[in-house]
Amino acid sequence: MADTSTSSSTAPSDAEREEMLDRMLTRLALADDDKLEPLLVRILPYSISSLASPSPSIRKSVLEMLSHVNKRVKNCPEISLPFSELWRIYNEANASLMVRNFCIVYIEMAFERLPIQDKVSMAPNLLVNISKIPPQHQEVILRIVSKAIGDHYSSQVTEKIGPMYSAIGDSDDRQVFVEFCLYTILYQPPSSSVTCPAGLSVVQSNRVTGKLPLKGELLTKRKLGMLNVIEAMQLAPEIVYPLYLAAVSDRYSYMILKVYINQCGIAVVLIFLILYFYSSQESVVKKGEELLKRKSTGVNLEDTILIKKLFILFNGNVGVESIAADSKVTPVNVAMRVRLMSIFCRSITAANAFPSTLQCIFSCIYGDSTISRLKQLGMEFTVWVFKHAIMDQLKLMAPVILSGIIRSLDASKAEAEAVPKDVKIFAYQAIGLLASRMPHLFREKIDMALRMFTALKSEDQSLHLTIQDTIICLAVAYKSAPVAVLKEIEELVFENSQAAQSDVRFCAIRWATSLFDTSHCPSRYICILGAADSKMDIREMALEGLQLMEDQEQTSEVNADLKYPDLTNMLHYICNQQPKLLNSSEIGERMLLFPSKTYVAMVKFLMKCFKADFESSKINIETVVSHSEIFTLFSILEHAMAFEGSVELHATASKALVEIGAYLPELVATHYAERLSWLKPLLSHIDTDTRESASRLLGIACSALPSPIVSTVLSEISDSIGGSTHTSRFENRHGALCALGYMAAECIKEPPKIPEAHLKVVIDTLVHVVENENSELASVAMEALGHIGLRCTLSSYWQAGILTVLQGKLNKLLSGDDIKSIQRILISLGHISLKETSFEQIQCALDLIFSLCRSKVEEILFASGEALSFIWGGVPVTVDMILKSNYNSLSKVSSYLTAGICASKTPRLSLENDINIESQIRAQEVIIRKLFDVLLYSTRKEERCAGTVWLVSLLMYCGHHPKIQHILPEIQEAFSHLLGEQNDLTQELASQGMSIVYELGDPSMKESLVNALVSTLTGTGKRKRAIKLMDDSEVFQEGAIGDTLSGGKLSTYKELCSLANEMGQPDLIYKFMDLANYQASLNSKRGAAFGFSKIAKQAGDALQPYLRTLIPRLVRYQYDPDKNVQDAMGHIWKSIVADSKKTIDEHFDYIVDDLLAQSGSRLWRSREASCYALADLIQGRKFSEVSRHLKSIWTIAFRAMDDIKETVRNSGDSLCRAVTSLTTRMCDISLTSASDASETMNIVLPLLIAEGIVSKVSSIQKASIAMVMKLAKNAGIAIRPHLPDLVSCMLECLSSLEDQRLNYVEMHAANVGIQTEKLDNLRIAVAKDSPMWETLHLCLKVVDAKSLDLLVPRLAQLIRSGVGLNTRVGVASFITLLVEQVASDIKAFTGSLLKLTYHAVLEEKSSSLKRAFAVACAVILNHANPSQAQKVIEDTATLHYGERNAQLSCAILLKAYSSLAAGVLSGYQVVVVPVVFLSRFEDEKDIGTIFEELWEENSSSERVTLQLYLGEVVALLCNSLASSSWASKRKSAKAIQKLSEILGESLSRHHLNLLRCLLKELPGRLWEGKDVILHAIASLCSSCHETISLEDPTMPSLVLEAMMSACSKKNKIYRDAAFSCLQQVVKEFNDPEFFTSVFPMLYDVCKQAIASKTMNTSSISLVTETGEDKMEETSVSLNEVLDCVASCIHVARLQDILKNSTNLIEVLSISLSPGLNWSVKMSVFTSIKELCSKLDHVSHGIPISSNNSTPFIFELFHSVAPKVVECIHVVKISQVHVAASECLLQMIELYRDTPPHNEDIHFLAELSHLCEIEKSAQAKTLLRQCITILEDIKCRTTSPTNKTS
Repeated sequence: MADTSTSSSTAPSDAEREEMLDRMLTRLALADDDKLEPLLVRILPYSISSLASPSPSIRKSVLEMLSHVNKRVKNCPEISLPFSELWRIYNEANASLMVRNFCIVYIEMAFERLPIQDKVSMAPNLLVNISKIPPQHQEVILRIVSKAIGDHYSSQVTEKIGPMYSAIGDSDDRQVFVEFCLYTILYQPPSSSVTCPAGLSVVQSNRVTGKLPLKGELLTKRKLGMLNVIEAMQLAPEIVYPLYLAAVSDRYSYMILKVYINQCGIAVVLIFLILYFYSSQESVVKKGEELLKRKSTGVNLEDTILIKKLFILFNGNVGVESIAADSKVTPVNVAMRVRLMSIFCRSITAANAFPSTLQCIFSCIYGDSTISRLKQLGMEFTVWVFKHAIMDQLKLMAPVILSGIIRSLDASKAEAEAVPKDVKIFAYQAIGLLASRMPHLFREKIDMALRMFTALKSEDQSLHLTIQDTIICLAVAYKSAPVAVLKEIEELVFENSQAAQSDVRFCAIRWATSLFDTSHCPSRYICILGAADSKMDIREMALEGLQLMEDQEQTSEVNADLKYPDLTNMLHYICNQQPKLLNSSEIGERMLLFPSKTYVAMVKFLMKCFKADFESSKINIETVVSHSEIFTLFSILEHAMAFEGSVELHATASKALVEIGAYLPELVATHYAERLSWLKPLLSHIDTDTRESASRLLGIACSALPSPIVSTVLSEISDSIGGSTHTSRFENRHGALCALGYMAAECIKEPPKIPEAHLKVVIDTLVHVVENENSELASVAMEALGHIGLRCTLSSYWQAGILTVLQGKLNKLLSGDDIKSIQRILISLGHISLKETSFEQIQCALDLIFSLCRSKVEEILFASGEALSFIWGGVPVTVDMILKSNYNSLSKVSSYLTAGICASKTPRLSLENDINIESQIRAQEVIIRKLFDVLLYSTRKEERCAGTVWLVSLLMYCGHHPKIQHILPEIQEAFSHLLGEQNDLTQELASQGMSIVYELGDPSMKESLVNALVSTLTGTGKRKRAIKLMDDSEVFQEGAIGDTLSGGKLSTYKELCSLANEMGQPDLIYKFMDLANYQASLNSKRGAAFGFSKIAKQAGDALQPYLRTLIPRLVRYQYDPDKNVQDAMGHIWKSIVADSKKTIDEHFDYIVDDLLAQSGSRLWRSREASCYALADLIQGRKFSEVSRHLKSIWTIAFRAMDDIKETVRNSGDSLCRAVTSLTTRMCDISLTSASDASETMNIVLPLLIAEGIVSKVSSIQKASIAMVMKLAKNAGIAIRPHLPDLVSCMLECLSSLEDQRLNYVEMHAANVGIQTEKLDNLRIAVAKDSPMWETLHLCLKVVDAKSLDLLVPRLAQLIRSGVGLNTRVGVASFITLLVEQVASDIKAFTGSLLKLTYHAVLEEKSSSLKRAFAVACAVILNHANPSQAQKVIEDTATLHYGERNAQLSCAILLKAYSSLAAGVLSGYQVVVVPVVFLSRFEDEKDIGTIFEELWEENSSSERVTLQLYLGEVVALLCNSLASSSWASKRKSAKAIQKLSEILGESLSRHHLNLLRCLLKELPGRLWEGKDVILHAIASLCSSCHETISLEDPTMPSLVLEAMMSACSKKNKIYRDAAFSCLQQVVKEFNDPEFFTSVFPMLYDVCKQAIASKTMNTSSISLVTETGEDKMEETSVSLNEVLDCVASCIHVARLQDILKNSTNLIEVLSISLSPGLNWSVKMSVFTSIKELCSKLDHVSHGIPISSNNSTPFIFELFHSVAPKVVECIHVVKISQVHVAASECLLQMIELYRDTPPHNEDIHFLAELSHLCEIEKSAQAKTLLRQCITILEDIKCRTTSPTNKTS
């Protein structure tokens, strides 16, 4: 490199450069491969830079050198190339193209040879300025980078990688990289039939792959790596969205599997499934899905660049001729196209991307590779385009798309059946949308309308709803169609309105009502026909088109813009459609030309047309005679009265005739004066309304009749009422009575048509009916008298006064229960009193009316009010209106209580002619006194209700009367007082009256009224007048406060006082009154609300000063528990607030402050309403709005959740849920700014921790914990400042919030046999499944190094002072997880934490807690420094010396270290292994088990491990033996025993120390378990007996003495162990001298032991039967002693045995006594066998006769053999039989070989018998051998030869 820099600075000549290159080539050729790398660092950059020279020779030299380099390094990938220098040369500004071309080749080669870390760090730098280099070089660099990304980032990306790649500053560079990533993700290995992957061009595919195609795992890694890097770069969603879509496209291949089954066949599908499920791309799909879910939420689908990219992916550009063939992009696969279509259907920009939109739609519908799902999405996108495309774009696309849709719908039948329903649905929807946006495409022809109606008839039922919607949209398109088209549409609609299908009729009626206005006759006629349809929805639509719905009839009267057809035109059209209507009708006509409902609709609509024409002056009295339309109308109405018609039709038609008579009385009178014969029979019609209408018509007709005829008709009717026809039908008499009233009233008009005498007869008849008939006929007669009274004063015809005469009868009738009759009577009293001149008669009427003041029937009270209004005077009706129209009552005329305030708007017609002013004034005074002095302030609620109804009636009907105007202040006061009534009717009417007073009053009164209402609503108003309570005064509504103990009522003042006295608390009545006053106050607010809602509409700006006070109260009252209060306040709210949201936003703080204050009210309903209001109010609020109130809202919620009343608690729960949702959203950093989230956390979290979680109310606890968990989950890093408090609280709650039932179980666990440890584990498991533990896990995710400074001290404090099993386990577990989370950041705290956790393990008594803290200690140990680790491990190891708790702690700690800190522990095995080995033998099973597991885990081979650490183990064992603890001595001895067994002779190096230590422990007192020392000595001697004998010959003797000494101890267990070990020592040392030392002692012990046993008959019998000795042994175990005897015999010399032969035979003989246990006999058999073997071995090769052992053998045979035979006979155990038979055989064989045999064998016969009965085959065989030998001996003994000799 020095050469290069020098030459570049001095600009060498070509000759110098050529010479330099030649020298370099020479050095290169001579260099070995291992020295080639440093040489290339200098040569390669220089040679490539030299290519900039134009000299051919230099270039030739360079190429030669590069060729040599290629050959040398090609097969040596370990030789690195100078990447950095090559990259620098490539980026030089003056570098030539040739230099760069060669550089890029070697850059690619050099990059492959870089170390991994260098590749990772260099890859992002390669992308800088990549957009400015040639495309060929871009490809190379991008492939280099992609390979590095695939190799290193396919699994995960570190935090540093994102910024490294994001540092690509130029957006063009970033775009190049992202596009390459997209191409790579789209790339799929091409098949043999496909040259280019879907979604790419050939150029793009080659750009990704280079020379070789990418396949399998390599491609998958690159894709995953790119997705990870792109995610880490945190690019805008619009940039990366196509990549994520491409990544998930394979997933959607499975969605279209069924389609491919149908289209491609099952074979192809199977291949598809195999490829799908075993494709390595599955991981790419999963990653793409994950990114798409997380990152695509904020993508802007209206981004033009993004949509353009997506359209290119969908459509490709194969059809564009201007693009080269290799550069043409093919469309993406079907799966991704499906995905893209779903995106296009959500983008308005996509809807306006012409012509891509058009191409996309046609590709989906008609493309070669389309599928059903794509067709459906194509149609759905069409609907989207028609809905959202701008008009300029739509004009270009719509005709083409429409033609395509029609073509798809016009497909052949077979093709149509194949089209999915969803496609058709969207097709019809598209037509409907297009019709609404571009109607001109349809309105010129009815083809589309005809097509749709036809489709509605023929298509499947599932499509009908969609087609209906389309037809409805088409109606809009035809709205402005040419007249000729509309004419055709009329015919089409009429035709389809008669169709059989209800859906078709529905659409036809809909077109008739929407396409044409109400003045269009043909469409209205269609509606008239539809009014009788069988389907209710069609009937209602037809009636709606005729404006005949109930709500329409009410609004049409005030809708001046509504136009009806001319009556003439409508009648003409109807008659043309049904000419028979013009035929004259007769009374007997029975046939109807239309259904009754059609006729009803026709009549009603024609009357609307009539009134519209009359009001527009198209019909008037001068021209009506010359117009025939009225007579045509008469004809239609008379046709409607046919017998076949319904009652409704007859009533409607007759009322229509009366209505015409109201407008044209002369014409009607003249017409029907000639048709009395048709009219009179209707008086006996079965329908009441029809009879009354006929009576009115007859009265109208009287004005056109001559007087004689009138008199005749009146006489006929009068006669039909009385006389002989008294028993006629009720209908006849009712009709006659009605007719008498109307006719008489009409006849006495000036000039009168009947004489007074005739009139008096009529009146007499009516009075007679009243006096003698039932209530119904009497009321009708009174009504007739009232009608006459409207025209004249009845007292002038009846001197005594009609009311005076009828008062008794009327009183009786008014006290009845026929409400309608009472109403008629009351109204008639008002009519009679109207022109009455006698005040006495008026007073009589008033008395009758006032007698009903306690009635509870609203209809009666309203009728009474109407009567009083007539008596008062000034009612807004005329006599002719009452008599000659369809008048019913004043309330109907004025829309009483339904049309709002109408007192000032109702026209004041004159009814005051011939009125006696004096009588009227007197009557008014009486009414005023009765109302204000008696009723309105009465103690009875019924009277107050009646007074309210009557006062409101006077205001409504006579409000403009001067007298009423004068007393308005008193009326206002009365209504204000009545607002607090409990009775709903009284309250509502009082509020209604307030609004009427406001309208009638002057400005000062209006202001006063507003102030009073506001005071009432805000609770500051006072009741102005007190009511004296009587005994029967009702204070509460019945049942409001319950019943008495005896079940009596508690409502009146008297009952409340009685209750208070009975309870001995007379002052309780004041509390009752306070409660009643509060109820009245609440009622006043509700009542005020009703009035206020109406006044507010008129008060306007006068209310503005009160809004700040009113609005908070109104908001709260709208959530009052009383539904009535809610409704009332809702009316006020709607009245004074135009924009509810804006008003609440403006007054938000005032509202919340009021609600918070009322949440603490003493009134439960205020608390409940406030909580509900707050819950509703805070939803969706921002932090800036609620930050000031947030803490208070949480506090109030908690308080309400602990309220004494259940409904308030429920409201508190609701508020808690709302504020939880609000807080969660404000703490979610993905939805709220980090600063706001942090501030919210600062407000809420301390409150939850300090007040919520520690609350004693379970619901508050649960809500608080759930909220904390949500905060931890959503707040992210915003929760870090609160981690110490939060973690501490959650850990403490693990115990404090534990189910108390578990504590109960713990207290009684011992009684029911539940182990404490199992219960602890259960409690811990429950705690770890709790929300608190989940919250702690969430906290761990946000812990960082800074958080530890505050968090660790709190955890340390919890370790020291935390209480409760769950809390302490939680602390330990949390520390464990924390250390794993922060890793090395915990190093600063390891010292303190190690110390605390270590001591916690020692201090805890529960093993579960010990394990938890041990795990924490082990995890911390991994990060401790060496000195800390050494101290902790050494301290842990020393714990095994301590008591049980220390030993258990040691075991648990070492187990945790071994599992979780094995690396640290491995350095201290010298300390740990001896402890583990020794502690395996702890007496405590639990501790020993743990150490045993530890030993198995840490020692792959016991022998090797012990040999490795033998010195340390032996030293520890010796120290432990020397301990003062017996337990330590005991486990040490066990360990030595085990050590001896494992190592055997390998223990020889340390046997002396161990043996001396063991022997040292034998003297002294006995302690429990001391026998293990004996066993240890025996095991040690067994393993190292040779070494012991060699190193110290005296040692075996010392050991023997120690054992013999131990055998003399009195403790049975110890002595048995001593004999057992003695036997082993004797046998292992194999010293013959031991026999002489040991046997005498054994002989003495045997004799003593056998002598001490006493046997009785029962015990002998027991032995005989069972073969077992059940006697308790109080001496030494003979088994062990005899085993020692056998060992001694084994090591003894024959001479020594013979010396002690007598004693030996004695021991054997007496040990075979029947009284001893069979196991003792087994030991004897062993000794005998050993003795026989010894004798046989010694005498081997020596003649028996010359051996001095013969006497001993004879003695043994004759003394012991019989005993053995006896054992076989006595003991019934097969094992004994076998052993005895073997022993006997050996003795017999020995005896056989020792002649001479002079004595008889006396047990031979018995032996033969035993052999015969023996069950054991083995024993039987042995016995037979014995018998054979004995018989042989016997034969030899008795033979002559033997005798002779």
